Amino acid sequence: MAFVLIGVLFIVLRLGGWVQFHSDDFWAWVIVLSPFALALAWWAWADATGLTQRKAMDSLNARKAARREQQMEALGQFKPGAKKKR
Repeated sequence: MAFVLIGVLFIVLRLGGWVQFHSDDFWAWVIVLSPFALALAWWAWADATGLTQRKAMDSLNARKAARREQQMEALGQFKPGAKKKR
């Protein structure tokens, strides 16, 4: 996401005429558009290695654990920090 934001910032700066990235127009556009290529490479790598799916599963497991803890507290069966009685 950071690469996309940097790319949008570069485009705004380039089209606004505030910054000249290179004297040659072709290389200036290569510099401006390079963050988008980096973002594409990052997303391809993250999807290929399973990073995206792993983060989604971790988030789902955390929500599930929080919901279970909340339900156990509502039933009066679980109090955080309390020791189990035998």
